[in-house]
Amino acid sequence: MLFELLKLLLFHNRRKEPHNKATTQINSASPNSNISALLSDKLAMIKERMGNSSDFIIREISDSSGAPYPFAISYIDGLIDQTLLADLMESLTSVLGKSYPRDGNVDPAVWFKDKVPAGNLNVVYTEEEMLRAILEGQVLVIINGVHEAFSVSILGGARRSVEEPTSQTVVRGPKEGFTEDISTNIALLRRIIRSADLRFESRVVGKYTQTKISVAYIKGIANPEVVDEVLSRIDKIHTDSILESGYIEEFIQDGVRSTFPTIYNTERPDTVAGGLLEGLVAILVDGTPFTLIAPVTFFRFIVSSEDYYQRYDLATFLRIIRFVSFFVALLLPSIYIATTTFHQEMLPTTLLIALAAQRESTPLPALLEALVMEITFEVIREAGVRMPRAIGPAISIVGALVLGQAAVQAGIVSAAMVIVVSFTAISNFVLPAINMAGAVRLLRFVLMFLAGTLGLFGILAGLVPILAHLSSLQSFGVPYLTPLAPFNKTNLKDFILRAPWWKMKKRPVMFGDNNEVRQSVDHKSFAEQATDHNKDPMR
Repeated sequence: MLFELLKLLLFHNRRKEPHNKATTQINSASPNSNISALLSDKLAMIKERMGNSSDFIIREISDSSGAPYPFAISYIDGLIDQTLLADLMESLTSVLGKSYPRDGNVDPAVWFKDKVPAGNLNVVYTEEEMLRAILEGQVLVIINGVHEAFSVSILGGARRSVEEPTSQTVVRGPKEGFTEDISTNIALLRRIIRSADLRFESRVVGKYTQTKISVAYIKGIANPEVVDEVLSRIDKIHTDSILESGYIEEFIQDGVRSTFPTIYNTERPDTVAGGLLEGLVAILVDGTPFTLIAPVTFFRFIVSSEDYYQRYDLATFLRIIRFVSFFVALLLPSIYIATTTFHQEMLPTTLLIALAAQRESTPLPALLEALVMEITFEVIREAGVRMPRAIGPAISIVGALVLGQAAVQAGIVSAAMVIVVSFTAISNFVLPAINMAGAVRLLRFVLMFLAGTLGLFGILAGLVPILAHLSSLQSFGVPYLTPLAPFNKTNLKDFILRAPWWKMKKRPVMFGDNNEVRQSVDHKSFAEQATDHNKDPMR
């Protein structure tokens, strides 16, 4: 009798052994999981954390609806594609209701991930990951009896399509611009640079906004120290919100008290791709079309992406025009104030007589006259930006013409001052980088005050500290005035004068010499090859 009892106990333990083994396998699949296996516990936790938000949806499916294995889905209404959601629900009902494995040897998490036909399906192990998946616009699938949850990406809702950039237009070149969706922006870069060395490293910044940030670089071209420094500065950001890339720019830039920008921003994918191919690092921020590029030098803000699509001689001419416009926008009002107030002997006699006749009926000194016109133009420009797009440009043009002509006829300002301020404003618009144009606008007022008090000596007293400040600036370890200070002969081929593409055999030397050769060293243009062929004495 005792022998038969022992035999039954051994047989019973052998029948339990496979089930215990399967249970160990499931638990070992998620050693860091803090999610309860009960569907009710998980739903209660999500409802407690999300509150009574009207856009938060939970759909429970239990045995009574035809699915023997109960499960539920949760999502944010408006962030997902409803058509794809219906297809997902049909697949879940079919998989979990008809063919769910009853055998304890099968891990439900592994089986579900293999069976559900979803392209972007991930296993979620913690409560924080569950909430993050929901808030990012994914559908969370919760199964009773399984510790893990599953997130399925079927993003939808209203999104802006790829359009032509509005802030950096070109005559020749790609017409695509970044959008507010970071996934679309990454795809645009992948479409241009089809290389496995193009890498993206993601971060999430912002306690409440949980903004996605992606740092892009090309392995083997970008300097690893610069990449690590960019990631390190981003990791040190602790803030409630990141609503635009300007937040990141102010947090990580060098020279935080400098008027001059040390990080370039653009909404053109081709500009970002060109920077990556030169060894720069790009920072993409979800929710904005403007991407940051670093490290940069002062002269990059004068260069346009169109310079590389035009012939080198025309591109050189346009760059010279931009450099001249930069100095005109910075110095022209100051020079006019200084010469008409302190240094009349520097003007030709005919011009001096004409200016004196105009200023005879003007009650204001040259400094106040220039300040009134500059502030008036800034107000008109700001009004044109804030007004509806259909009437904004018209109001700006008409307002400037009417106010300028009325001011001259009323004798408040001279006609020469209107010409100086107008040409200064037009020159400011020539600069392709808006943030550099803003720096010029601010410094112009400082130099105007110095010119109105000390004349040309005041202008020099303002330019010397500006030049010293530019020489001391750096962008992620790169001197701001490269290739002039320090001087680098290689980079002069893509400076004010742009050499032909077949002459620019090396990348700009920015930080170290990591993979500096960009094309064959012995490559020649077809014209040079034809010339060498004609000079061949053996021919």
